[in-house]
Amino acid sequence: MIINKMGIREQNEAAVLKTIIDNEHISRAEVSNLTNLNKASVSQITKKLIETDFVREVGIGDSTSIGGRKPIQLQFNHRSSLAVTFDIGYNYVRGMLSYINGEMIASADHSNELITKENVLATIDAMMKKFWSQMPKTPHGLVGICLAIHGIVHNRNISFTPYYDLENFDLITPLSQKYNTDVYIENEANLTALGEYCFSSDSVNLLSVSVHSGIGVGIIVNGQLQTGTHGMAGEVGHSTLFPHGNLCPCGNRGCLEQYASNKVLFDTYGQYTKTNVVNSDIFAEAYHAGEKAAIELAQQNVEFLSIGLNNVITFSDPEEVYINSSVYRKIPSLLLALQQKLTSQFTKNAKIKNSPLGDQAPLFGGTVLVAKHFLNINDLRFASIDLSKINI
Repeated sequence: MIINKMGIREQNEAAVLKTIIDNEHISRAEVSNLTNLNKASVSQITKKLIETDFVREVGIGDSTSIGGRKPIQLQFNHRSSLAVTFDIGYNYVRGMLSYINGEMIASADHSNELITKENVLATIDAMMKKFWSQMPKTPHGLVGICLAIHGIVHNRNISFTPYYDLENFDLITPLSQKYNTDVYIENEANLTALGEYCFSSDSVNLLSVSVHSGIGVGIIVNGQLQTGTHGMAGEVGHSTLFPHGNLCPCGNRGCLEQYASNKVLFDTYGQYTKTNVVNSDIFAEAYHAGEKAAIELAQQNVEFLSIGLNNVITFSDPEEVYINSSVYRKIPSLLLALQQKLTSQFTKNAKIKNSPLGDQAPLFGGTVLVAKHFLNINDLRFASIDLSKINI
């Protein structure tokens, strides 16, 4: 048996480790019962996990009803390793350094600059330099970097990016060589869904709707992320809202995100009010002040987004739907208005929620992806993180 930076390979080892992660304090006997592995096998596996600092003995539990020696409790060592994640938007890069369970150590933000293939690696390197100086010493060090891409990712390649020029641009090779660790890339909405599933929800079937420069949906079914044959699952932003409507970079006309994305909302508000720079803070302030243009555009946004949401809920029948939009977080009444638009027999009972992870959701989802690979656990959930420390 080998446990190293390449991950925990054997199925029984992964089953034991997942059981310990799922149950914060658990005895070897309880692990044996839950995994259906014999006590000798569990004892051998946990011994190796302890030797390699994945698991720690943390105290004595209660004895059974028939008495006997009190069992030693086991706990996952979430500070055994580190992950770094980046959310690469069309005009920003956000980054987070965390322990493998998502406990944040440091964050960084590079904003208000268009991101291109000429500056993206330099931007990431500058943020990595900051993180490198803040990395605590851990048994396994940095075990992965994950990049959230606002576009289509398939087979570790960026196959389509509508709002920046990173299509087919290799980010993995230079970063993995420079930092000597595994590098993963994934669609931003998919990572957002992983973050919600792992840290926010008890559901096994959920949708996470990311409304930013475009509109994407991360889909979790039975605890598993659904990406589709070519990585295009959940691209509801490119479903047709108006036939023969506005041209979209995808080549279609009338796409939902050409009418309901935050980017379009801000651009349209800026045109109406002759405002050069518009963001969610500026728009929400105008809305709460009763400005007619902001209110009318917000109502229109709810109308358009509800149509796309109606379609995707009908297709997937989720338990919960998380809306990840800075506008909807800062104007919570819009969430109720959105819920009230879902009146069909198929959508009226859908639970619509604002994302508790907010702008940080793809970063936490990126940590989950790193952890899934490193720990070789496909269905991974960690204990709840302190949401009060998250800048949403």
